[in-house]
Amino acid sequence: MFRCVTAVLMPGGPVAEAVFADLRPRVDALVAAGHRPGLGTILVGDDPASAGYIRMKQERCAEMGIDSPHQHLGAGITQDELVEAIRRFNDDDAVDAMLVQHPTPAHLDYEAALLAMDPDKDADGLHPLNLGRLALSLPGPVPCTPAGIEALLAHYDIPVAGRHVVVLGRGFTLGRPLALLLTQKRPTANAALTVVHTGVLNWAEHTRRADIVIAAAGVPGILRPEHVRAGTVVVGGGVRYEGRRVLPDVDESVAEVAGWITPRVGGVGPTTVAMLLANAVAAAERRAR
Repeated sequence: MFRCVTAVLMPGGPVAEAVFADLRPRVDALVAAGHRPGLGTILVGDDPASAGYIRMKQERCAEMGIDSPHQHLGAGITQDELVEAIRRFNDDDAVDAMLVQHPTPAHLDYEAALLAMDPDKDADGLHPLNLGRLALSLPGPVPCTPAGIEALLAHYDIPVAGRHVVVLGRGFTLGRPLALLLTQKRPTANAALTVVHTGVLNWAEHTRRADIVIAAAGVPGILRPEHVRAGTVVVGGGVRYEGRRVLPDVDESVAEVAGWITPRVGGVGPTTVAMLLANAVAAAERRAR
């Protein structure tokens, strides 16, 4: 059936390229000083989506002149074996920053793995110490998807300061840190922010009043046209995977009523990778001082 798409698309690719353009001279300066940045990655198991993300990150590292040591661990490893892999990167001077690809197999405790990580090498910005730094507006690595969303809105000149932003989702990787980030006193933040989730029976009453809606629930198609008012800015941050299929939170029909919207593919994803590399380069700069 033909659909009339009225929303202006906000692809993440141009935002990511602007971040990479800023990073390249910084990487060159580090290499010239004898310190090549290193971003270590740990993948547990053989989930196709996770393996694809790791490949994409490694390719970007290669393009930027960043080393990317990698540890691929079997799906049946123990928690102790995962922690030992993290500690090897903690002790490796060639690794400035690292990540454990999320999600890990169900029998592993991802939060406990984060606690084993050197917080100064935390490329994802999800270590509890770094989330505390974010809450207090202190310098430190910022979670990559929230940082990418802030950069995306700024790139497309979407006013955030003083606007009503509703985040649909409260997960510790996106919804919660995004709320902390967008309420900070900064020209690209400083929002009036509401967090709702699937446990709120009337959550759509909040999204319909919002200037900006950011879907971060990880529930495919949860946000539909009747949940937003005409002209709203809509950012799709949450996704779920079924094999290789990407199932976004934002139903494609929302583009019929939104004013601005991220595309189904190529929206927040590229900005997340860019912010990951930004965190890695910043970590290398701190360690090179």
